Amino acid sequence: MSVRHALATLALAPVLLLQGRHVRRTVALLPEPAGLREGACGSGPLLRLLVAGDSAAAGVGVRTQESALTGRLVAGLEDSFHVKWKLHAFTGATTADLLGHLEALPAEDFDVVVTSLGVNDVTGRRSLADWRCQQKQLIALLVDRFHARHILLSGLPPMHRFPALPQPLRWYIGSRAQDFDRELASLAHCHARCEFVKLGYAMMDTETMAADGFHPGPAIYDLWAAEVVRRIVACAPQIISEQNP
Repeated sequence: MSVRHALATLALAPVLLLQGRHVRRTVALLPEPAGLREGACGSGPLLRLLVAGDSAAAGVGVRTQESALTGRLVAGLEDSFHVKWKLHAFTGATTADLLGHLEALPAEDFDVVVTSLGVNDVTGRRSLADWRCQQKQLIALLVDRFHARHILLSGLPPMHRFPALPQPLRWYIGSRAQDFDRELASLAHCHARCEFVKLGYAMMDTETMAADGFHPGPAIYDLWAAEVVRRIVACAPQIISEQNP
């Protein structure tokens, strides 16, 4: 924890504790959307896609997987590729939780992996050093066990804009999320198979977010997926050439 956050924690601890309890009591717990979590569609070169992570990766905030991150990714890729995709994501997942989940799965090959993690690590008060170490372990697992050729690490959302969080809790958590975001960007920069996808959308408000004020709504999932699709298309020739060296 930085000196800034240590001082803020000491000074604001009673208020932050009360606000945190209030948010947990009052924010609606939205379900994960209905729909398939694996499938194949489209035509063209084979592209094996894994989406993994937390409730945002799982699509909380929309009604069906077709409107969630994975569904929008598949819709954006299926005209150019034969996409075989899987979703391994669940509400409340920290990086450590996802590591344990993936370690229990059989080995499998994926060309592209898209992750969404960090919000629960922030709210769970994970240290930056521990989180970086766990993210490095996750990358190693994705490369060694799942033979990931390209890993798109989605950044943390701008939690300082979340309508569900009152001030000063919004500032406190949001500032911490920005620290984690910078750490993830630095880690991606150091790994040849990784690419950082920043999610600093200014449109995090009651009109574009889910009813809980904490998860993306359809418009944000659309933006997120469009940027990831753009990155995948850009690196696809190299990925496909590595399938058959």
